[in-house]
Amino acid sequence: MVPTQVQQISIVIAATLLAWGVEISAHAAPKKLTIYSGREEKIMAPLIEKAEKDLEMDIEVRYGDSTELAIALIEEGKNSPADVFYAQDAGSLGAVAKEGRTLSLPAQILNKVDKQFRSPVGEWVGVSGRARVIDYNTNLVNKNELPTSVMQLTNPKWRGKVGWSPTNGSFQSFVTAMRLMQGDQKTLEWLKGMKANGAKAYSGNSAIVEALGRGEIALGLVNNYYLYRFTKTDPKFPVAIHHTRGDAGALINVAGVAVLNTTDQKSDAEKFVAYMLSPEVQKYLTQEFYEYPLMKSIPVSNNQIPLKELQPPQIDLSKLSDLKGTLSLLQEAGVL
Repeated sequence: MVPTQVQQISIVIAATLLAWGVEISAHAAPKKLTIYSGREEKIMAPLIEKAEKDLEMDIEVRYGDSTELAIALIEEGKNSPADVFYAQDAGSLGAVAKEGRTLSLPAQILNKVDKQFRSPVGEWVGVSGRARVIDYNTNLVNKNELPTSVMQLTNPKWRGKVGWSPTNGSFQSFVTAMRLMQGDQKTLEWLKGMKANGAKAYSGNSAIVEALGRGEIALGLVNNYYLYRFTKTDPKFPVAIHHTRGDAGALINVAGVAVLNTTDQKSDAEKFVAYMLSPEVQKYLTQEFYEYPLMKSIPVSNNQIPLKELQPPQIDLSKLSDLKGTLSLLQEAGVL
């Protein structure tokens, strides 16, 4: 078929543009920002929906356990479709950063939170805080009986009375903190001691708090905010929070975000990270899910003890990155 005059002119124009180095492409569909989220869908879905509108982005989320997603990102390497990793703990973020999978974030984003809640080299930033606590059934345990350290939970007094979740990412970061403080051998002995003492394994923190409410267990190793999700609907729920001081059981961890080096949307990815640190999102996480805000201007909810009044262990959260070592130790102890 002989090209028409119009077609011939178009061909000439196209050839000229190519000769000048001008790229020609069809009108591209808007790109999707892909997020790997270790945070629950019930928490993230409203945030994602609002972010899409406010930031005018198309966002796709892959949900899963933070530890499993971190391993997936490491295995996927340069072939990963992910732009952003939103993890429920610093250990998972650190593990991905340790493998060279993250990009440095701009100072204006990092400076929104205190140094202790972000990567010291700027590869991830905390969005909300979570304190490790011991929840207890108030009908089964008196305040003066409560342990002053998680290390005391292997005592025969607590045989069959403690709930934990070895598969949970936050628990695994707590174990990593214990490894840093006590060493692998003592941590292994504690894990084996807990198993021998009949510690009951649950699928997650919510399941532990539910079991506490039923009186199935007396103590539970969880994050601070889960209890408030129960007392919101049942003010007489018979469970309270106990904070230890200075030990791994008092760890303050973060849920946070990192931009991945596989992204081809660095600017949009950074806009999403900044959005997670906006006052509106901080208030949402604080008021709806009772987490600790990391922006100083946002107050805590439910009369929780402010972060500055807690006495956590002095641990650099970026050092919680040895995920593989912790998983190996949990397996050696026979709890995974």
